[in-house]
Amino acid sequence: MTAPKGARRRMVTVAALAAGAAIALSGCGAGQISQTAEQVAAVNGNHADVGRIALRNVHIVYPGEGTAYNNAKGGKALIALSIINNGESVPDELTSITTDLGTVKITPASGKSVVELAPQQTVVAANQPVKHESTPSSSAAATTSAAAPTSVPHSAAPTTAADSHGAGEHGSQPAATDPEANPILIEITGLTRDVTPGLTYNVSFNFKQNGTVQVQVPVDAGLHTERHESDKSGPAEAEHTGGH
Repeated sequence: MTAPKGARRRMVTVAALAAGAAIALSGCGAGQISQTAEQVAAVNGNHADVGRIALRNVHIVYPGEGTAYNNAKGGKALIALSIINNGESVPDELTSITTDLGTVKITPASGKSVVELAPQQTVVAANQPVKHESTPSSSAAATTSAAAPTSVPHSAAPTTAADSHGAGEHGSQPAATDPEANPILIEITGLTRDVTPGLTYNVSFNFKQNGTVQVQVPVDAGLHTERHESDKSGPAEAEHTGGH
């Protein structure tokens, strides 16, 4: 049994309209620069836990243009991460960091003399140079050792959780602040070799209460992904400013 001529004609018309719509959509996308052509690269930082301390997104920062951090032998590099004290009542302190890459210098947050971790607090190590009001005299610095990490003596005890809460109650500082607003700075100086993206490097983090943890730290792959031009990508000026 064959379909009536009118039904066949309608089917042909619908198919033609669908094909035309597909061609129009493909033409709309032609010549556009992909929205992911220059996206921020995800940093696959490592993580580790020791006692009640959690280290997250631990990575060596890719060297930026116009900075003192070149990640080259004899130069300097930055370590960025977040440190969380998951303890309910016991504060802790980051006393030193050691690695065979060079000497690690820790500059506490502005207004602090040590890197203190109050209970339920997060401390962020900056991924770029930061300006502090004054350089703390007791900034932790440790020379690396291939055997065991060495701790740094301290002349002052870490600020307790009661101290930090008391300051908040008196209004001198808010009870909860953005950790990225007042970060610490972790620098590796006198690099013993080039620090290369794609590789990991052993770094030990030493805490006063929770002990030491070793982390295989990767290197950030870079800030942006470059767009590679080809005959198929079309000229850059072909980018559309409007949508379809």
